[in-house]
Amino acid sequence: MQERLLTAADLGQGYTVKPVRETHHDDVTVVGCPALEKLGGEAAAGGTLDFPRRASASFAYTSGADSEVSEDLYSDSARKLSAGSRRIFAAMASCPAYRVTVGSTPIEIATEKAPAPLLGEEQWSQTLTFTVNGRSSVVKQTAVRTGTVLVVVSGSPGLVDAHVHKAVGMARAAT
Repeated sequence: MQERLLTAADLGQGYTVKPVRETHHDDVTVVGCPALEKLGGEAAAGGTLDFPRRASASFAYTSGADSEVSEDLYSDSARKLSAGSRRIFAAMASCPAYRVTVGSTPIEIATEKAPAPLLGEEQWSQTLTFTVNGRSSVVKQTAVRTGTVLVVVSGSPGLVDAHVHKAVGMARAAT
């Protein structure tokens, strides 16, 4: 699946590869969103989806803004990808605001559905605003299922919009 991921060269000038951090959050609590509470803290904290095959890439855009964009690819049957993605995005969209506590750090999260590009067989998009200690950051997350591959592009909203088409095209070309 690595060959289906975007590279810094695909993105253009000003992008550098960032190491992908594998995270697993055992110490996550969700408050104020029953649907996410049922799924567990890993989903609410932006953890990985539970599909058997996965590849990830992460990039920093350093042309003055220090923004980031990442891509995750998952592979499974179309039915399983569809059901799993739909369940998580519906849970996140069901609560416009909730709190996640990671360790002892409370994070206020506001979610809003966003228009998704008409790519693949299914698509979801949302904008999340994370507030920690009075500082906010906005992350856009767009997921597109194309056949037996799910492409998830996350990061600065402008970068997600600029690169999701290319990411889906590369995932499709390799199938």
